[in-house]
Amino acid sequence: MSAPITDVHVTLSRWPFRRLPLDETSALVDALQARGVTQAWSGTFDGLLHKDIAGANGRLAEECARHGNGVLLPFGVVNPKLPDWEEDVRRCAESFGMKGVRLYPNYHGYTLDDPVFARLLTLATERTLVVQLVTAMEDERMMHPLMQVKAVDVTPLETVLPEVPGARIVLLNATRTVPFPLLPKIVGAGEVYVDIASLEGVAGISNLIERVPSNRVLFGSHAPLFYPESAVLKLDESTLDAELRDAIASGNAQRLLT
Repeated sequence: MSAPITDVHVTLSRWPFRRLPLDETSALVDALQARGVTQAWSGTFDGLLHKDIAGANGRLAEECARHGNGVLLPFGVVNPKLPDWEEDVRRCAESFGMKGVRLYPNYHGYTLDDPVFARLLTLATERTLVVQLVTAMEDERMMHPLMQVKAVDVTPLETVLPEVPGARIVLLNATRTVPFPLLPKIVGAGEVYVDIASLEGVAGISNLIERVPSNRVLFGSHAPLFYPESAVLKLDESTLDAELRDAIASGNAQRLLT
């Protein structure tokens, strides 16, 4: 029997540019559970463009508690270009009891060599929060012509990560946006993980773990922007022994949380 799945890449609320088939929380939870997901690390689309981040995170925490059916684990958003963002870090950890935060540098207007990013990473690490860094939300061809958002350049992480010992980072959608000569370097620069949501091609996971240590690979679906069964199929079609499959499906993520 396969191990339960921990999906580290789920987002609640409304995608700003169109309705999605699973953007009602209850429907999304049902779809995830039907595919074996027992825990889903959940951010909020509201955090992309809203300025009231505290309100967005409060709604996220409430939605997970009321409609998550024990599956959804909230990961609040932090925008370090807004006033009082340090208080949002504190609220995520103390008020909402969150295990991590999710960052959108390309939507919030900063680069990873901006000193504010190192400051955010330090504060999050001091509070033992996992930091999820979204490198891109969707394919550039799908973007609204007035909202063209380039992928995050992760190159500065090679310099920043050694300066923040203990930082734990999950790069979301990086397998599509970060070229393979660079991706292994970034993963090796610290405790850095990648999800499989944007992985493409036959035997994608098998190919990925030839370049990135398998203990740094996590199951992520990017639901509801992507159908959750797509990520499950990536697990099933790759040639993985049971131990390795279970580690990528859940074990690596659960170890990261502890």
